[in-house]
Order: sequence, then structure tokens, then C-alpha cells
Amino acid sequence: MSAPPSDLSVGIDFGTSNTVVAIADPDGRVEAVTFDHAGETLRVYVTAMCFWDERHGNGRRTHVEGGPWAIEHFLDGLHAHRFIQSFKTFAASATFQETRIFRERYRFEDLLTAFLRTLVRHGGSRVDFSARNVVVGRPVQFAGHNPNDALAMQRYRAAFSKLGAGNASYVYEPVGAAFFFARQLDHDATVLVADFGGGTSDFSVMRFSRQAGILKAEPLGHSGIGIAGDTFDYRIVDRVVSPRLGKGGSYRSMDKVLSIPNHYYANFARWNQLALMKGSGDLKELRELARVALDPEPIETFIDIVERDLGFALYRAVSSAKVALSAHDEAAFHFHGDGVDIRADITRREFEGWIADDVARIAATLDRALVDAGVAAGEIERVFLTGGTSFVPAIRRLFADRFGANILTSADQFESIAYGLALIGQGADPGHWAVAN
Repeated sequence: MSAPPSDLSVGIDFGTSNTVVAIADPDGRVEAVTFDHAGETLRVYVTAMCFWDERHGNGRRTHVEGGPWAIEHFLDGLHAHRFIQSFKTFAASATFQETRIFRERYRFEDLLTAFLRTLVRHGGSRVDFSARNVVVGRPVQFAGHNPNDALAMQRYRAAFSKLGAGNASYVYEPVGAAFFFARQLDHDATVLVADFGGGTSDFSVMRFSRQAGILKAEPLGHSGIGIAGDTFDYRIVDRVVSPRLGKGGSYRSMDKVLSIPNHYYANFARWNQLALMKGSGDLKELRELARVALDPEPIETFIDIVERDLGFALYRAVSSAKVALSAHDEAAFHFHGDGVDIRADITRREFEGWIADDVARIAATLDRALVDAGVAAGEIERVFLTGGTSFVPAIRRLFADRFGANILTSADQFESIAYGLALIGQGADPGHWAVAN
């Protein structure tokens, strides 16, 4: 791009699994910031961090890496480390106050600041948070139990302000995707955008029209729910992995035989919680349970996975099985690492049974967006689906049955939101699209 930095706008799609940054110029040209790692040019920055502890002189120092460099350092395993992923899920949680990493305490905004600093370091001068307009995406509804949107936005603002983006606008993620999609329209249309991330599923109904050659947009309605790709992962872990790690087992206390508490497995099956288990009191309690369990071996395997930081390998195995089930009627699940080996065959029919209640709640949330917009399903002229979960057949059928397969369209599952946010930043009034809280 030839435009000077002051004329550029930056769109930031901070996602549960991946983060994308896009830059737009006044002529409407937009491109993703790329990251050169291990001989590859990447347009997506994995939302993960690895903290490690090293000796320096007479003391010790904590270092942090993000994105693919975090994964690389984690897999190298050369130092004591903590690997954090899916931490966006904590944004709206009032119960998450802080986590301790080595000698330091980190609040959510501290984690986000640390992550953004790694992104800026690797993005270089291309990532300029002091640009004229910075537009940051946010979910319609944040993930988690009883999410506090105001708290999440307070934390977002605190983190982005430390990077020079104190005046950033915060826009619903599906609105960003809608602006990206609208460039393809050759006529006025009422569009439904469905954005499926790792932590949330968000819906926006927009009316696009052109007046004197200028694209005009009117937001009609929005809705969102904290159910998406990570929830579907949870179902696989809960049904396939956790029963092999002691879930449903028993332990002896005094003269009674009691069931092993399920909350350990609920935390284990959620990527954001699994990332923190090693630093919590769960491991100590699990070791005590293993000593009194009627069958201690599965719990000992559970402990091994947490102690040996095998959560990322588990994440990849689950993700691979889920992707395979989008293309095939059956998939082989295989998780292997450091002496732990779990195998199972999963049919698409089984998987769709596990996620049926989740899909029903997503469908109800979709209906709320239509009601909020005052638009019937038959009045939607185009449906734009974005995000990896939009390729899950049960999700695809939901939209095909509701609106007709002929009006469904998809685009790049990672970049569309960031592109649209950057384009909003080039508008006359980016703040018009900002969410009030």
C-alpha cells in the first residue's frame, strides 16, 4: 500500500483461536498483516501464549511469546513454561480475577496486553495502533457463564490503551464480516451474517444499499450466544476422552464409595480452563483422588496429561477429528503423546447427537436476530457464513433449511471480519458502528 500511515485504518479481529489484523487505505484497498515464521508467510496469528522462566545472573526472568512462536517454544520444551490458549473466554468472567504465572499475577487485561505486544513485535511497523482509526471486533455476546459485557469491554479498553489504541472503536464482529461481504453485492439487499468463532456464535441482519454509488449500511438486528467451535470440541472430549481418564469412576472415602467429581472433567474439556489447571489446586486434589480411587490408572493418566502439558496435542487431535467429520461419515480420533495413547472411532451421527442441544440453542439465537430486526426468514436475500464451525454439516443444514441453500455463501473463514473492520475504519464515522458499552 502506498498511503501514508496517517491515512490507514487498522481492523483487529481478536479471536478465541486465531487473531487477524487487516489494514485498509482511503481507496478501499485492504490486506492482512502477514507474519513470517519458519519459512512460511502467515496471515493468521494463533491466539496463544507461552510463558517461560529463565535464569539471568543471580535472578530469574519470565519471557513470553505469542502466536506460532508460542507453539514453537512450547513444543521445544527447553524451559519450565506455561502455555495459555483460548483465554478470550475469560474476558467477560467476573469470577476470573487473575492467574499466577511463575512469580507474577496476570489479570485478563494483562494477558491480552502481553499477547498484543507479541503480535506488534512480530508484525513490526505494519501493526500501528497509533493509526488514525483502529477498529476492534467484539462478540455480540461474550462467552462464558453469565458474561458481563461491560466488564469485558473495560478489560479490552485497558489492554488496547496500553498499545496506543485508547480511542479505538469496538464493533460487533459479524458487522465487520458484513462490510467485507457487502463489497460483492451488485444490488440492494437484506443480508444475514453468521459468524462462528471458537467461543461465540454471532448474528447480524444488515440492509445494504447504494446511493449515488456509495455503499450505505443499516443495522437491523443482532444476537449472539457463547456456543461455537470450542463447545463442539468440549462434546468430543467429554464423550470420548474423559471417560478414559476416570470420569464416571469411583473412590473410597471412609466406608463409603463415592463418585469422582465431574468438575475436574468439565475444566479439562474446556481449552481455556485446561490451560490453567497446572497452576491451580486441581492437580493436588487429583493426586489425592488417585490414591483412593477404585481404579487409579485412568486418573493417573489424567494427571500426566496436565503435568506434561499435553493439552495442545489434545486440542489438535480433537480439532482434526471434528474437521474430518465435516467431510466424512466417520472419523478416527487419535490422541498420542508422552506415553498417553487414546483411540476411538466417531461417527458423524454420534457427533451430531452430542451437539444437538447446542445446535438448537444456536437456532434459537438466530431466530432472536430476525425478531430483533423485524425481518422474516423469507425476507433475507443473502446469508453470509464465516468461521470454521460454519462448515459443520449440522450447522450448514440449519441455514439451508431455514433460508434455502441457494442464497448461502461463505468466504475466507479467518480474514473476513478483520477486513470489514478495517474498511469501517475508512468510513466517515467509524464511531457510528461502535457498541455503546
